Amino acid sequence: MSEGDGQALSLLVPGGGGQLGRALAALASPSVDVVAFGSAELDLTRTGAVVDAVSAFAEGAKSAGRKPVVVNAAAYTAVDAAETDERRAFAVNADGPRVLAAACASRRVPLVHVSTDYVFPGDGDRPYEPADPLGPRSAYGRTKAAGEDAVLGSGARSWIVRTSWVYGEGKNFVETIRRLAGERETLSVVDDQRGTPTLAADLAAGLFELATRITAGDAPQAPVLHCSGAGEVTWYGFARAIFEEIGADPDRVRPCTTAEFPRPAPRPAYSVLSNASWLAAGLTPLRPWREALHSYLS
Repeated sequence: MSEGDGQALSLLVPGGGGQLGRALAALASPSVDVVAFGSAELDLTRTGAVVDAVSAFAEGAKSAGRKPVVVNAAAYTAVDAAETDERRAFAVNADGPRVLAAACASRRVPLVHVSTDYVFPGDGDRPYEPADPLGPRSAYGRTKAAGEDAVLGSGARSWIVRTSWVYGEGKNFVETIRRLAGERETLSVVDDQRGTPTLAADLAAGLFELATRITAGDAPQAPVLHCSGAGEVTWYGFARAIFEEIGADPDRVRPCTTAEFPRPAPRPAYSVLSNASWLAAGLTPLRPWREALHSYLS
């Protein structure tokens, strides 16, 4: 990871209280100023607050001699709750990014918007490329797809970065499995949904590299990129790996089907993202998912 040949950066991170936002905030250094706002400090559904925040950020970066980039890590990520609260999910995942992108366009600040594998239908048999047809099957996926359209149509210098199965500091699948390992003798985990776990710290490093490339005048030509951990696994396989890493018997994890574990929102059966676009842009690939998991749990 390079710091752009010594150039000083300023990153504005809506969603700073989430797993990715915290990982981005941790990148702060003498040459990298990170302004990470949680939803209580910057609510993307409040138009005036968003416009004011971007304006103040742009002016502050200019005064400090830094190059500004907005990295939007804010999202309504309660996948099941979104099925009955799609209006709120749309406000955060689509209307919010639309306002944010418009504010960035008016102040000529580049925008990196983080999206998700859930914008795809999940019925494929090979890793999804950025140009593959979208077909979200959940309210969460639909609102995130709408957010992508809003950003790309805003006129801002913008990039969409789709990722998958993010975990880091906070509530996530890894922490849930680690907790349940100490509470239950056996666990049943779905074995017919396949994707790629992505460590938030690794994703943050990738987004930072992208930001430095943008401000250095070496931005990728492609407006949509995929960035996730390398490899693929089912939730069942992921859970077994977590057990192994914490020294528990992985045979205590039992496979089950999606039909045996119904949820309000449909999950994609296959949502592996191809990182070919990331590599073609000359960006550093993320670590294999198992290596990242080992690092996180160590």
